[in-house]
Amino acid sequence: MMARREQRDLPRMPATGALYRRALLGALPGLGGRRRPELPEVELTVSGVTVDRTHLADYDRVCGFRLTDRLPATYLHVLGFPLALRLMTSAEFPIPLTGVVHVANRITVHRPIEAGEPLDFRTYAENLRPHERGRQLDVVLIGSVGGEKVWRGVSTYLGKERKAGGGPGRDRRDRPSTPAGSAQWRVTPRVGTDYARVSGDHNPIHTSRLGARLFGFPRPIAHGMWSKARCLAALTDRLPEAYTVEVTFKLPVPLPSTVAFTATTTGPAWDFALHDARSGKPQLVGTVGC
Repeated sequence: MMARREQRDLPRMPATGALYRRALLGALPGLGGRRRPELPEVELTVSGVTVDRTHLADYDRVCGFRLTDRLPATYLHVLGFPLALRLMTSAEFPIPLTGVVHVANRITVHRPIEAGEPLDFRTYAENLRPHERGRQLDVVLIGSVGGEKVWRGVSTYLGKERKAGGGPGRDRRDRPSTPAGSAQWRVTPRVGTDYARVSGDHNPIHTSRLGARLFGFPRPIAHGMWSKARCLAALTDRLPEAYTVEVTFKLPVPLPSTVAFTATTTGPAWDFALHDARSGKPQLVGTVGC
């Protein structure tokens, strides 16, 4: 039976800059220490988080949403991200932040959330499991209003622990033919820096050519959650008031590049994807359902 998690209440959202500096310092030889083999039995909480409407409008513009007081599903991921980052940069976390790859994300919106509603967030990690390239785990982030759970996000991260050539294995026999894109988007280098500014995710693989090369990318890549948000923005008028949107990040979106967006519907559900417009290789696949 899982032990009860220790609840740690924070007085405010942490500053992401200090957390990234801690993560980079811990990656230096001799300073990182040994990682624990199990998940931390802790739950971090912050209460009374309010929305800055100027920040919300900036986020909407960067990701392609219309400017309204209703919060996009992906915006709450950004709002609560510093809390999750605090958990992931703690000495108790089993995978160093500098080695993680965001491979999937699932968000459930239980009801529409307006910008004027103060939010309480809590986060914890669960489901540590083996993977052919290391270990995976889920970081859960939950948003509540007045004790009512209104939003839940689950980010799946892979911690690579041994070298393997050619990237993560993929079964090409299961790859469907690439459908004709319903839209094409030019993704410029500003997407990396602008999204870093509004999200607080300043990982250098998204903002710096040198930083990207240090982690094996020839040039910067777009944030996975920007890609998810941009797809969701394209479906805004077709979404119900309560839904779950789930994506798997297949391949990085290089900056700059052109991507093809596709979306098909089956009843109330939507399947959508991003592909490289030139090669047709899948970069993101997702579904929206009630």
